Amino acid sequence: MKNQIIVSLVAVSAAFITGCGTDAHYVETGGNRNVVSVGQINIQDYIQAANTMTGELLASGALDRVKNPPAILAISRIVNNTGNQIDTDLLVKKIRVALLQSGKVLTTTTFGLGNAEDPLAKQMQQTTRPADFSLSGKIIQLNAGAGDTRQATYSFQLSLTDTQGLAVWEGEKEITKQGTRGGIGF
Repeated sequence: MKNQIIVSLVAVSAAFITGCGTDAHYVETGGNRNVVSVGQINIQDYIQAANTMTGELLASGALDRVKNPPAILAISRIVNNTGNQIDTDLLVKKIRVALLQSGKVLTTTTFGLGNAEDPLAKQMQQTTRPADFSLSGKIIQLNAGAGDTRQATYSFQLSLTDTQGLAVWEGEKEITKQGTRGGIGF
């Protein structure tokens, strides 16, 4: 009898554990079926901000004002001024990839704030062409609420600075999300 109870408990536990994972499925990254959380930045927010600001930067013509194209871009600090622990590379890498694919920019990984992103490339580097521009920015979170409704606005701000210290382009993308207290992400 005792063995039957243990076997039954094990069977029920196994069914419960395997049953919990049956609802998992793939969705398109950045698509309209992704989970939206008011209290944090989601992948679709990074994608939307990166796409918007990259398009605006390329359209501005600021990157075309170099004597020796393509422009060399160094990445400076992207400050996280939100209430969450975030990896700013989720934004920066998307921008870097799009700029590199445009053919108008090469990004350097051998210098920047702190250490080189790629220390081996720094060791291999034969010539040093200084960067034409640096890209810096900030991500800001503003919260509001009324009754059970909560709202968060995330402001993605970027500045492109030339070698003289002049901002030659600035962009901002705001993303606002609302939800109720019983919604996902609170």
